[in-house]
Amino acid sequence: MKNTSLTETHKALGAKIVPFAGYNMPVSYEGINIEHETVRKGVGVFDVSHMGEFLITGPNALNLIQKLTSNDASKLEDGKAQYSCLPNDKGGIVDDLIVYKLSDEKYLLVVNASNIQKDWDWISTHNTMSAEMRNLSDNYSLLAIQGPKAAEAMQKLTSVNLKTMKFYTFEVSDFAGIKNVIISATGYTGSGGFEIYCQNSEVQQIWDKVLEAGADFDIKPIGLAARDTLRLEMGYCLYGNDINDQTSPIEAGLGWITKFSKDFINSDALAKEKELGAKRKLIGFQLDERGIPRQDYAIVDDNGDTIGSVTSGTMSPSMGIGIGLGYVPTRLATPGSKINIQIRKKAVPATVVKLPFFKG
Repeated sequence: MKNTSLTETHKALGAKIVPFAGYNMPVSYEGINIEHETVRKGVGVFDVSHMGEFLITGPNALNLIQKLTSNDASKLEDGKAQYSCLPNDKGGIVDDLIVYKLSDEKYLLVVNASNIQKDWDWISTHNTMSAEMRNLSDNYSLLAIQGPKAAEAMQKLTSVNLKTMKFYTFEVSDFAGIKNVIISATGYTGSGGFEIYCQNSEVQQIWDKVLEAGADFDIKPIGLAARDTLRLEMGYCLYGNDINDQTSPIEAGLGWITKFSKDFINSDALAKEKELGAKRKLIGFQLDERGIPRQDYAIVDDNGDTIGSVTSGTMSPSMGIGIGLGYVPTRLATPGSKINIQIRKKAVPATVVKLPFFKG
């Protein structure tokens, strides 16, 4: 297992450390519900330095990204980021990622920790136009400062006006006494905030300054368990659960990042799938009775026949009800449709709902 530059700091803070995506990562500190509420109502900081970062540069950087990603990166301006995915050639997804445009010939791709090597190999294999590639993953750290109080709490650490930063924009500027830090108005929680990219040698200073600056706002370190419940309340996909090599972006509800104004890997097949309609769709559901849905629980009809499976599930800390994501036949994907989740020996009734679950 690899460590992040902050692993010992997390241990000193009393974090429960678990193996995750090849890294020793803090899963919780005080407890999932407390940490979840901290982010929903105040501000918390996550160490997500396990994520991968690839720098793509040169005159063919955009051409490579356009060939590999489903979204249209030509629409990006300097200082803007874009959510996208890497379709494979069999109808599924290699990974989902964020594309940052640093300049006309310079892009940063941020990929999931568990897929760093797979993504690197995939991109390298398809780099027939000789774009320059650098894997920065082992050299860079990433902090996510999330919550409605994030901008106010962190403003004293930077000359950038955090309150006026728009969602999915970023600036390369000073932060916590460090120059040339990427300050990105992105996140995986649905409660606003920023992500900070810096070198490993800089992250301890930034972490300390963030906790110091946020003290008046009751900032707390947050683990990966609360990150998961926060993203699930928003209906955000998690690679390996809700999307994978066998799920298409169309059936996963990611048609909005799948732009057929350009050619990309497997675009013809995905365009046909969109035209004909996917046979199944990823839906959000909430239980009508008490219970906690878990990944891989069967979704059954009223006859007890299996019609799908839960891909992510939890007891929502914000709403106090069981919620989840899963794939069902398209005819049952409309909000209001009734399904059942097989929890042990009981088929618990559930209702398909429009995402996100948490409306703030």
